[in-house]
Amino acid sequence: MKIMRTCFLLVLGTWLAGIQAVSAQSERNLFEEAPWYAGVGVSFFQLEGDLPIKDSYGIGLRLGYDMHQFFALEGGLDLLPSISKNDIPNRFQLEDDTSAFRLSLSALAHLRNTHNLRWDPYLAVGGSWTHFTDDLEDGADAFGLDAGAGLFYHFNDVWSVRGDYRLGIAGSDTEFAGIGLVTVNYRWGAAVPAKLAVAGGDIDSDGDGLLDSEEANLGTNPFDPDSDKDGLTDFQEVRTHKTDPLNPDSDYDGLNDGSEVLIYTTNPLDQDTDDGGVYDGHEVIEDKTDPLDPSDDLQVFRLEIEFDYDKADLRPQYYEDLNAVIKVLERAPGATARIEGHADRRPTSKRAYNLRLSERRANAVLDYIADQGGIDRSRLTAKGYGFDQPIAPNDTEENMQKNRRTEIYIRRSGDAEISTSRDDMAVPK
Repeated sequence: MKIMRTCFLLVLGTWLAGIQAVSAQSERNLFEEAPWYAGVGVSFFQLEGDLPIKDSYGIGLRLGYDMHQFFALEGGLDLLPSISKNDIPNRFQLEDDTSAFRLSLSALAHLRNTHNLRWDPYLAVGGSWTHFTDDLEDGADAFGLDAGAGLFYHFNDVWSVRGDYRLGIAGSDTEFAGIGLVTVNYRWGAAVPAKLAVAGGDIDSDGDGLLDSEEANLGTNPFDPDSDKDGLTDFQEVRTHKTDPLNPDSDYDGLNDGSEVLIYTTNPLDQDTDDGGVYDGHEVIEDKTDPLDPSDDLQVFRLEIEFDYDKADLRPQYYEDLNAVIKVLERAPGATARIEGHADRRPTSKRAYNLRLSERRANAVLDYIADQGGIDRSRLTAKGYGFDQPIAPNDTEENMQKNRRTEIYIRRSGDAEISTSRDDMAVPK
């Protein structure tokens, strides 16, 4: 007990001297940011020669918590899977080899005296409980005290290696033991986070040719070279084609900007590139005509037919306009007509509802042409598009009126049949 008292006083005195030797801490308080660490390695137990077991190796596990840079608490688990028996004449002997595990709790006093020191010596004192799978004459359990010193070597804030040696007493007859330990250690949360710094001016994060500051002003995504996914980069839209990098269809003709530039060579800022009377998108998708040749454009009647709210009853004021369409069809018995209904879009608009409503209104026009004009219904097709095909942005009453429209496309006799479906245009690859 005198030796243990001397070791304890040595630990306490050295620890207090170490605290007084340090005048300041490093700029980063690692012990507040990442106080937990763990280690795994090899432990060695050196025992007195008159015990019924021999010296042995085990697996050492440690879990520690740094209270601050000088003081830590540490729990330990040592697994001793194979301990050889020690045959001593005239003493208690085991029948066979045994095994054990040891739990410990220690206080560590670090002797750091400079900033960011890789070499980290410490003193330690603690208690333990060891349980053997066989009875060692005085029982299978042994409680003990130990004290000693060790050294960490820190490769960085996260990883380190450590060696430790202590002397202890255990059991009812206070047998002495030497306890050695070598571990590799990991500290949670100690990795320094990356800090990005910009030097030499602005940057182009997505490599599209526009600086991030320009994209911030435009409202485009500085990390996406094609913000509106139309097949043209933001740079091409802003610098080359003068299109809207936030609107995939800048001229509202039904074709996205990339398709116009890269596939059809139409003008992405002109709804009707060939000035034939039909929008580029309708020529390509519905009519299968050439958007660069005005001679093949269908005859189109674009009417602003208003209906009562939630109604599809045709008002008499539009009969005169529709009578003109009937005359065209009467003069060309082989011609066919496609009636398309469209709607504007408001914040509360529902797509499914507007699709149904626009189709009902297109059919109301078809019924008038068939019933009042005597045009065979086999020559007529009606389709509702809701608000899916605007020809102007829905930002003002004037533009919304343009989108609340009925369009009638007449295909002359001998031309291909009118398409009855419209597929979305794919962004060119």
